[in-house]
Amino acid sequence: MPELRSREFTLGDRYTVTDGEIFLTGLQALVRIPIEQSRRDSAAGRRVGVLISGYEGSPLAGYDLELSRQRDLLDEHSIVFRPGVNEELAANVVQGSQLASASESCEYDGVVGIWYGKAPGLDRATDALRHANLGGAAGNGGALVLVGDDSTAKSSTVPSSSESAMAELGLPILAPSDPQEVLDFGLHGIAMSRFSGLWVGMKLATNVVDGSATVHIDDSRVTVQIPSREIDGIDFRHTVSSHFLQPTLTRLEQSMAYNRFELARRYIAANDLNRAIGDPDARLGIITAGAAFRDTLQALGRLGISESDLMDSGIRILKLDVIHPLDQHEVQKFCASLDEVLVIEEKRAFIELAVKDVLYGLPDSPRVLGKIDEDRRPFLRADSDLPPEFLADKIAQRVRKVLSSSQIERFVLEPATPKSRFRLDLPMLARTPYFCSGCPHNRSTVVPDGSLVGAGIGCHAIATMMPEERVGEIASLCQMGGEGAPWIGMAPFVREDHLFQNLGDGTFHHSGSLAIRAAIASGVNITYKLLYNDAVAMTGGQSAVGKMSVPQIVQELLAEGVQRIVITTDDVKKYRKVKLPRSVAVRDRSELIPVQEELAAISGVTVLIHDQECATELRRKRKRGLVADPTTRAFINERLCEGCGDCGQKSNCMSVQPIETEFGRKTKIDQASCNKDYSCLDGDCPSFVAVQPGKTTRKKDFASVPVLPEPTPTVDVEDFNVRITGVGGTGVVTTSQIIATAGTLAGFHVRGLDQLGLAQKGGAVVSDLKFSSRPIEGANKLAAGDCDLYLGCDLLVAADEKNLAVTSHQRTVCVISTSQVPTGSMILKPSTAFPVAADVRHMLESASRPDESVYADARNLAYREFGSDQLANMILVGMAVQAGALPIPVQSIEKAIDLNGVAVAANLRAIQVGREHVIDPRPEDSSKTLRNNSARIRAEHLTHATIAELNGIDEKFKDRVGFLAADLIAYQNRSYALRFVKFVSDTAELESAALGTVGPLTAAATESMFKLMAYKDEYETARLYLDPQFEHSVRETFGDDATFKYKLHPPILRAMGLKNKLSLGAWFKPALYVLRAGRQLRGTPWDVFGYAHVRRLERALVDEFAELTARVVPTATQDNIERVEALLTLAQQIRGYESIKLDSVAEYRRKIEELDTARS
Repeated sequence: MPELRSREFTLGDRYTVTDGEIFLTGLQALVRIPIEQSRRDSAAGRRVGVLISGYEGSPLAGYDLELSRQRDLLDEHSIVFRPGVNEELAANVVQGSQLASASESCEYDGVVGIWYGKAPGLDRATDALRHANLGGAAGNGGALVLVGDDSTAKSSTVPSSSESAMAELGLPILAPSDPQEVLDFGLHGIAMSRFSGLWVGMKLATNVVDGSATVHIDDSRVTVQIPSREIDGIDFRHTVSSHFLQPTLTRLEQSMAYNRFELARRYIAANDLNRAIGDPDARLGIITAGAAFRDTLQALGRLGISESDLMDSGIRILKLDVIHPLDQHEVQKFCASLDEVLVIEEKRAFIELAVKDVLYGLPDSPRVLGKIDEDRRPFLRADSDLPPEFLADKIAQRVRKVLSSSQIERFVLEPATPKSRFRLDLPMLARTPYFCSGCPHNRSTVVPDGSLVGAGIGCHAIATMMPEERVGEIASLCQMGGEGAPWIGMAPFVREDHLFQNLGDGTFHHSGSLAIRAAIASGVNITYKLLYNDAVAMTGGQSAVGKMSVPQIVQELLAEGVQRIVITTDDVKKYRKVKLPRSVAVRDRSELIPVQEELAAISGVTVLIHDQECATELRRKRKRGLVADPTTRAFINERLCEGCGDCGQKSNCMSVQPIETEFGRKTKIDQASCNKDYSCLDGDCPSFVAVQPGKTTRKKDFASVPVLPEPTPTVDVEDFNVRITGVGGTGVVTTSQIIATAGTLAGFHVRGLDQLGLAQKGGAVVSDLKFSSRPIEGANKLAAGDCDLYLGCDLLVAADEKNLAVTSHQRTVCVISTSQVPTGSMILKPSTAFPVAADVRHMLESASRPDESVYADARNLAYREFGSDQLANMILVGMAVQAGALPIPVQSIEKAIDLNGVAVAANLRAIQVGREHVIDPRPEDSSKTLRNNSARIRAEHLTHATIAELNGIDEKFKDRVGFLAADLIAYQNRSYALRFVKFVSDTAELESAALGTVGPLTAAATESMFKLMAYKDEYETARLYLDPQFEHSVRETFGDDATFKYKLHPPILRAMGLKNKLSLGAWFKPALYVLRAGRQLRGTPWDVFGYAHVRRLERALVDEFAELTARVVPTATQDNIERVEALLTLAQQIRGYESIKLDSVAEYRRKIEELDTARS
């Protein structure tokens, strides 16, 4: 194990240290470039400013945020950051930096310009960049174009590969492979731009920007060599211009095509920006660049060919730092004496075509393979990415074909992707991205039935993954700013005459307002649903540049010619003093559907502006004290809950979570993730209460830390790899950063990758980390069988076959949270079942070393220790440490937590909790259900007296019947419970007679009959609210002095026209006592509530089910038992109150008829 670093380390070192090793992400390296350039210019006696402008987008989504965080440091170095309204205008802004450098009135010695954007942003900005590059870069300034390439479209509408576009614009292109090269190449790019007069591009792959690594900082690393400028006897120096008219235009075009590119080539050669490694006598050559270079090294490693083996392997590699223009002499020299050249690059052939062009017509040129082989068949795919496993297979084919047997006999050359050692035959739920808890999209994307919808970009795109009955039929999804324009082309040719178009305020300010203008000009019928959430939420929550207020947007849209505008909002009161045109109405968000129906009926273009702040940004503001934090919390009486899912349907909220109880599936509010949107309270159900938390909270004392035994390593302590899997937005990336920082503090070389994209919104997130006592040459993403520690923060993501591909039953130790975190589909469809945890665990164990692995309900441990699940990930880290699967000294992890600076004491305690659990595992919590002991004793006597004589009924089942009968005694009386037990006894006799044993049929009928008999009327609602367990759970969650109000919508008052729930405080409790006492009237002529249609139906269902059971159980055979069981189980799907229950019963009866017909 390496020695601990002696130098004091702080997170600020990533931008301030001038010598030594630091840990940087690719994005942080981009932030350091202008700071480092400013230092170098200052050291050289030059006063140079820097201007940065662009538009956020993955993988550069957080670049602007990190620049803003470092505002003081930027000011210190004369770095001006001006975010762009869009990419095109940002390019014009950066163009100004070079014009300023050339201006006689410039107050600096020069200005460096840096443009940033993702590949689609480059596409948008091409015209502006073409002009700017033609005009050129100043010799005292320089211009850098940072392009983020999302090659697999993890957070984009289309996969991207930007080199062809940049080359067409005349940009030299640098292709870094890791954060070290991002920093180094950034400095070279600026120097090349100054020397050549060209803007210089940098291709930034997702795996590079989202990657991280140990970076060496040393002024001598990048020592710029300036070659001769002489061209045709003239010392050529470009003069920046923006006079794009003749005769200047011709001179600019000629200089860019010839002189400036010639200087760029000279710079590349003088600074050795391309390097060859490997066997000088090789017969097989590989040319690669950027992220593909690291993947290639890892692929060779999988074949048993390490970098040290390359010198006498028969293979050599040309690593291109600059992929355009190619250094022709360098390529020709590299290819000399080779039999074959394999070009490895992402996506379409670019380098491959350039290499072929360089070698074309030369004698004894080698074969060049890439996207196609020598027979012109597809070879290296042009879609998706090129993972090391895939490359190893392809390289192995060429090694066998080109090299002699004596050269390859010492290499493994086995197929790179081993056959899976586990079978994934479980019906796994997908952990797909989802709107955040309390997100305004949850309600704003809902449309009237049968609507045609245009999807929006960013967070709006998540709606495309949701059920059509909720978000409408998605007719189109286009690039940012084109929203609604496809409808102009569709409308003349389709039956539908109207479209709803989703549009975010960030997109509106970027370019979407032009699409509205186009729709108005075309005369189509369209309703734009403009969500004003005050954040560009998908890329980090930035405010839109040039943001207008809602009244300003209204004035602009009316001036454009919009026919009608309606504003909906979660807070109508805030508009009381806002001046709006008389034609613009403000309505509560509860009227979203009728408002849309009204607007859809109006010809022309209408706009619905939904004004509700982004829930995630609002949560951040509340934490920082920038806005008031509501004290009211929503809470569910789980016994009263029917698990119908209506609150999930109304809110679409991930904090409304299903939970399994002794009384079936119920719903709870996850208080830790709840953003206090309160949409769930609209659920048609009496189980909600509004709680005011108490002022006395039970604070944890984290001061005393027990001394724990040192862990015994179970993995290689010199070289080990970690994969962390979890749910986006739950701190997986932060956990990865803390572990990586700890590794850096411990003296390890570290390389990592956070695989995010759209997944950051509740989807699957994966972080890979590599640690070594030696420099790490390969890729930052783990390949098949590479994983030593598999840290699963979420059971479903951990069990995903794609993520498990990196595990090995000989190498991998699993540390897995078994907590069952619901997916979005479970929120909308309560019947969706979570996979059986034991089966998932068995699958994980078959892919790892089960004896050394650790499984625990981390969320439960976190709740027990901290009252929240927010620290569950750190508990898992503690488990991994104590299990010996994370061989980083504990003091380094503790120091990393301290450096992170967030909830330090609690996080340190979480590490301890995890370690303690491995040493002495805590038993899982037993059920919270509080049982009525006296009723239970009577029920047990009643039960056993009735069914004790039956053979084949085990004690566990008798106990279950007793438990349910006890509840029915409390529900009604002993006679009612006896009726239930008699039914169970009769059913058991029927099953025994039919099948010779008592088993699944009786069990299914028992659960169904209990549910039908214990229907929740007004009397039962009162009883369950007075159940001591309910108030105990409120006090336990919110403090002993917490108060609450019942949220009730009594059917009698509803029938009289009451539209909303009543909030009833403690004064209402005596009425509940009266109601509970009245349960003895249930079913009698004096039962005033029993005359309602739904109550008569509930009583009828009990008799219907008894008749069904008596009819179908005797017909059961071994051949049809599953169908009979399905019939008897269906009643358990009857859920909800009032109209929801009526619909549920109708569906139940339909399915009964369907199954009964199929059975017979």
